[in-house]
Amino acid sequence: MYNDTMANLIQKQKHFYRSGATRPYEYRLRQLKKLRDVLVTYEKQVIEALKKDLNKSEFEAYSTEIGIVYEELSFTIKHLRSWMAPRKAKTALTHFGSKGRIIPEPYGTTLIIAPWNYPFQLAVSPLIGALAAGNTVVMKPSELTPVMSALLSEMLGSIYEEEYIAVVEGGPDVSQELLAQPVDYIFFTGSVNVGKIVMQAAAKQLIPLTLELGGKSPCIVHADAPLKLTAQRIVFGKFTNAGQTCIAPDYLLVHRSVKNELIAYIQESIKEFYGPDPLSNPSYGRIVSEKHFQRLASFLQDGTVASGGKTAPDHLTIEPTMLDQVTWNMPVMQEEIFGPILPIIEYDRIQEAIDMINDRPKPLALYLFTREPEIEETVVGSVSYGGGCINDTLMHIATPYLPFGGVGESGMGAYHGQGSFDTFTHYKSVLKQTNLFDFTFRYPSSKNGLKYLRKLLKP
Repeated sequence: MYNDTMANLIQKQKHFYRSGATRPYEYRLRQLKKLRDVLVTYEKQVIEALKKDLNKSEFEAYSTEIGIVYEELSFTIKHLRSWMAPRKAKTALTHFGSKGRIIPEPYGTTLIIAPWNYPFQLAVSPLIGALAAGNTVVMKPSELTPVMSALLSEMLGSIYEEEYIAVVEGGPDVSQELLAQPVDYIFFTGSVNVGKIVMQAAAKQLIPLTLELGGKSPCIVHADAPLKLTAQRIVFGKFTNAGQTCIAPDYLLVHRSVKNELIAYIQESIKEFYGPDPLSNPSYGRIVSEKHFQRLASFLQDGTVASGGKTAPDHLTIEPTMLDQVTWNMPVMQEEIFGPILPIIEYDRIQEAIDMINDRPKPLALYLFTREPEIEETVVGSVSYGGGCINDTLMHIATPYLPFGGVGESGMGAYHGQGSFDTFTHYKSVLKQTNLFDFTFRYPSSKNGLKYLRKLLKP
């Protein structure tokens, strides 16, 4: 599907949107329920597609992709009516006699560009928000997960006409063609480098957008942390999906006094989760492509391997690996890792850890393990990041009550729960003025207008 066809698709969606069909509550609710039903029907195929594309186990597929989407759908269906309701707004004394309203309205035709690392969840979650807000959607899944891409096309095509929801498959050339179209909103999840390209394309047409990017998300382990539990939660957060998670702990900042003990507990947890030989574990995830595998394998030369380090090139798998004696000028610390490699850097005072983070671009996530409320408040109050957890990893993304998004280089905008509805909604302000009387002092012909204005609008 190329430029002319895509232009026709966008025009077809705009025409359908302008018909007003997507605006009523009943229509939106019906479409969300249709989506829920088709996801249940295709659940087995979704699990199979994730296995073929990324070697995800059924447990990981359900816990990190399918279950999160179900929760998002249920939450949205439950709260949709209240989110859609216009809100009354107070008016100033100068507007006596008038009434103010804030009306949620859809943007119109939206474009969702989904990534490959969670190809189901990160495509369908924003779709839920776009539908709830009353938009039409063109979805572009990742070509790096072709089985899931084809399944999304089949699944959504079975319940929606393309004038409402369309899935467009293809590579970067297709994405570029879509970005050239006059859509009304863009939602992109992916790398920082591609995010810059998307933002440039949006800027040419002044299209509003959300960017869900990534970056080097730190994990601080302070001296007082419960180390065995901390290790389990770090291993869970880092090595789920073979580390190919935008909010995975990218590196550890560990208090010098507990580093060796923490390493031992992490080794123990890796063995407990993935067995003595993770490369032979059929449930352990693989790297998405040869290119990404080679990039990650090159990082194994940095620092000293404290655990793991083996690779299986034929299967595109890399052991859960810890790197000690790492410095900031090494290649592994120059970009987001996005794989099962965990560098370790020591610190003595918490301010050292804070300074190391603040000297670099703002991360998408931050994790802190400590029992001390003062340390918690110091870190949360001193570091800017998208979101994160105290004494856990990843779990802040799994609740519809917390908006999820980045800041600075890690992205802009947020979604999940009402945040998804808000992201795909324009809040339109309307002031209704009375005709029963008029304040003539606001007109330039008023003799004492300035005097009254000074009384009403004073410092």
